[in-house]
Amino acid sequence: MLLASCWLAPTAARAQGQQRVVQFTGIVATGDSLLGVPGATVFVPKAGRGTATNPYGYFSIPVVAGDSIVIRSLGYRNQYVVIPPDYPRQSYSVIVQLREDVTVLPEVRVFPYATEKAFKEAFLALRLPKEKGTSAAENLNQDILRRIFNNAPVTSMGNYRQTMQAQQLDQQRRMGMGPSQYTNNPLLNPFSWLQLIKQVKDGEFKKKEGVDY
Repeated sequence: MLLASCWLAPTAARAQGQQRVVQFTGIVATGDSLLGVPGATVFVPKAGRGTATNPYGYFSIPVVAGDSIVIRSLGYRNQYVVIPPDYPRQSYSVIVQLREDVTVLPEVRVFPYATEKAFKEAFLALRLPKEKGTSAAENLNQDILRRIFNNAPVTSMGNYRQTMQAQQLDQQRRMGMGPSQYTNNPLLNPFSWLQLIKQVKDGEFKKKEGVDY
């Protein structure tokens, strides 16, 4: 029995020595846009160790040829990658596309009462406050409404109406149909000058006999 154990020990050591260590690297991305998934876990269940992806979805971890690696992230389905047992190279790179895992939760109805009967009894026994002295009555107070009306800012429609009225008044002034600084000043009014010239020609400003000015 002792000889058998001594003979099997070198065989097991040679079997372990044949396991190749492979540097497993890759990017974990979403399946629809290939954007990196940060914080996804890359775990080797057989070895009991793992790592997490960086903010860009990249990861790197040493594994042994033949290992099965599970890649998972919250809100996505688990993905599995198996390193071939006879993989000859020292590095193994993959791009893992995670699929969304949509879980439909059952409907939950929350009631403030234990039974529907208790709810009906409480609802029928409810006494609404009177209108006087309530918030609804205070909101309809005439003084408050008048204060809100006077302090309310001009709306977009009010600004539009005011602009259109100003443009219309300016057009009337240009056509001589509305009051302006030119028509209100007689010295700048051409019609006043015409009337003055006519009065001078007619001699209305000549000194009349027997009249003291």
